[in-house]
Amino acid sequence: MIKKLRKLINIKRIGKVGLALTSLFCYTGTCFAAIQDSKVVTGTQSLISDLTSWLLILAPVLTVLLVGYFFLRKAASDEMDAKRWDNRIKIAIISCIGVVVASGLINVIMNYYK
Repeated sequence: MIKKLRKLINIKRIGKVGLALTSLFCYTGTCFAAIQDSKVVTGTQSLISDLTSWLLILAPVLTVLLVGYFFLRKAASDEMDAKRWDNRIKIAIISCIGVVVASGLINVIMNYYK
């Protein structure tokens, strides 16, 4: 399980993306001063804030529906399949937490730069 997670989470890739995002967010005032008030930038900011607010609503609702479905399937399955459904329930809950945390962080970052 840990080996699979390590394959999925590539530290070098996360570091490169983090460095790029940090440099983009730290130098927005100096590098992008000419396009800061353009319609494209303000529209993109409002689009991202709307998407993250909808994700904060939709992710828990979808997770509750999926977990309910998974519990029904688990109740109707044998012992081997019950373990798979338990695994799917755990993955659904962890994914919901990840989506809510990520959209919350994006929302906080977007509000900081307004």
